[in-house]
Amino acid sequence: MEGAVQGKVMLVTGGGRRVGAAICRRLHAAGAAIALHYRSSSEEALVLQNELNAQRPDSVAIFPADLLDLTALTGLVVQVTERFGRLDGLINNASSFYPTPLAGVDESQWHDLLGTNLRAPLFLAQAAADELRRRHGCIVNIVDIHAERPMHGHLLYSVAKAGLVALTRALAQEMAPQVRVNAVAPGVILWPEGGGWEDEEQRRKIVAHTLLKREGEPDDIARTVAFLVQDAPYITGQVIAVDGGRSINL
Repeated sequence: MEGAVQGKVMLVTGGGRRVGAAICRRLHAAGAAIALHYRSSSEEALVLQNELNAQRPDSVAIFPADLLDLTALTGLVVQVTERFGRLDGLINNASSFYPTPLAGVDESQWHDLLGTNLRAPLFLAQAAADELRRRHGCIVNIVDIHAERPMHGHLLYSVAKAGLVALTRALAQEMAPQVRVNAVAPGVILWPEGGGWEDEEQRRKIVAHTLLKREGEPDDIARTVAFLVQDAPYITGQVIAVDGGRSINL
């Protein structure tokens, strides 16, 4: 793996914890410098920065930003390019997730869920477009298998991720031929925090719908992101499901 992204700079949103942290570790191990964005996970981001910089000094920098603030998106890209002198890849991983049944949907939920899952990836791509074209870079969006088959009771999240799938394909058209744009759609990787997902019986039923009859790992997503970044020069506009076969067995 080493060499394909050596010396290149990858911006990973929501990179301080969970799947985002796994993506940062995997790309860093491949030789990339990491621009690690976070919103509220400052402690986790700092710990990960120190961990990775201990392996390769000055290879990781952290950048706080609220992705719901449009002005912060342009500022984030500017800060990254000023810090590292370049930007070669954008990994749109940051996401809000919680239930929104139809009867309770309100405007604040719309702005939050559509903002983090769809609007931010669009405007980050816009802000980074010139630099990514200059570097013949790439974008990888983290979508969801429920973009294709909505999750009951999660109306806005499902709509936002479906929009992100459409955005992935549209950006692949808009930014070709210099920039490749793809997406990864996780299935059962890490259980959501809170929201009733602690119920073991509910988890067992969900896992039973996977063809492989087990949960995945954050590094399953990270390896797929790394593949799209460094080993897929003729792939663009595609969505890869990493779900143990659940999306074809619901």
